[in-house]
Amino acid sequence: MTKSTSKSIDHAAPIFRAFVIHPVRPTRGQSALEARDPKARLEEAVGLAVALDLDVVETTIAPLRLVTPATLFGKGKIEEFAALCEVEKIDVAVFDDQLTPVQQRNLERALNVKVIDRTGLILEIFARRARTREGKLQVELARLDYERSRLVRTWTHLERQRGGTGNTGGPGETQIELDRRLIAGTIGKLKRELEEVRRTRTLHRSARKKVPYPTVALVGYTNAGKSTLFNRLTNATVVAQDMLFATLDPTLRTVKLPDGRPAILSDTVGFISDLPHELVEAFRATLEEVQEADVVLHVRDVANPDTDSQARDVQKVLAELKVLGDDGQAEGGKTLIEVWNKIDLVDGEAREILEGQARRLGASAVSAVTGEGCPELLKRVGGLIDDTPPVAVRLAAKDGEALAWIYRNGRVESREDETEGGVRLIARLDAQALGRFERQFPDVWVMATGD
Repeated sequence: MTKSTSKSIDHAAPIFRAFVIHPVRPTRGQSALEARDPKARLEEAVGLAVALDLDVVETTIAPLRLVTPATLFGKGKIEEFAALCEVEKIDVAVFDDQLTPVQQRNLERALNVKVIDRTGLILEIFARRARTREGKLQVELARLDYERSRLVRTWTHLERQRGGTGNTGGPGETQIELDRRLIAGTIGKLKRELEEVRRTRTLHRSARKKVPYPTVALVGYTNAGKSTLFNRLTNATVVAQDMLFATLDPTLRTVKLPDGRPAILSDTVGFISDLPHELVEAFRATLEEVQEADVVLHVRDVANPDTDSQARDVQKVLAELKVLGDDGQAEGGKTLIEVWNKIDLVDGEAREILEGQARRLGASAVSAVTGEGCPELLKRVGGLIDDTPPVAVRLAAKDGEALAWIYRNGRVESREDETEGGVRLIARLDAQALGRFERQFPDVWVMATGD
């Protein structure tokens, strides 16, 4: 009897070797302050590639004296890249720039490897990370909008198409037009579905306003520590990793302010330099949470040397969302607080200087990991949110349920226990909560204090 032998099947995804290239374009019309550090940009591009599970084996910063329309780089540089790709057995060349469809196609032919630009890289990460139906719809819409102009490159089967008679019609012309119409139809369908998502989100927002908890939105550059801060403030367990775009789908939780008030805290998708326009448009429904928030917390990674440039990139997106005006100030009655996160990674004199700058500029220095500065941040948020007038409440010893209700739904500022077991309170209840309280407990004495 012979024993049969069989090899186990490896179901693991293949690892692709990547070459990351950061082109440094001429900085005409851009100040030295606004220009991003090429090393920081390259490091960020590598982080994006790693987030896509690519094995980055080679990186380079490549200055551009003159942009070549066909291939971005000149012939000599392209030959240098091609030789390196062959020696290192590269599978994917990542260009940390926005390539035109023609440039992408020509680079793939010249390098003989798959070429992906910054926009495509970010879209692919988003496609992998989206979990909710809304997130998947948004990513698919952005991806189709991006691919629509790249049909000639992407759809290789079109090269085999021929015109019906004689030489009329170029190769694949009819098929390309058909595919474009199909994509346009799908985009229209996705937009209608996202409009329904927006309508549903508006209904949910209206329902929340009937129980008018103040809303606080976290925004910031990707990997600034928003999700870690969100977990710290709400005791939630949102995924928080040292990785670009670790979380995409927005999350809302209730947070208790120091005076007992509940508020709604929203964690949003992280921003990034040169965030593709397609994504800003697609995620507009999600980012409406930021537009509707009473307080916006701009979380910054102050331990990152490129923190100022990252802050400017976030401000650009906030301005596009009409959260910030042209003068950089919050609009629509909102309050924006800069939260300088990761101060635990800054030591000694540098930390003292940083904390001094935060005080002068009105920022809050915190560490989401250790919790340092978080209670003060919550207290500050509570003080900024519009207050409601206080009321005096007298409860008898038998009104324990009413007393617990006030503590759950209001803010108790002072309490005086009477010898007979009764309680006198000075509390703040918003108009809707006060109305519900009076209907549910009509026998309890309540009076406005006139404060």
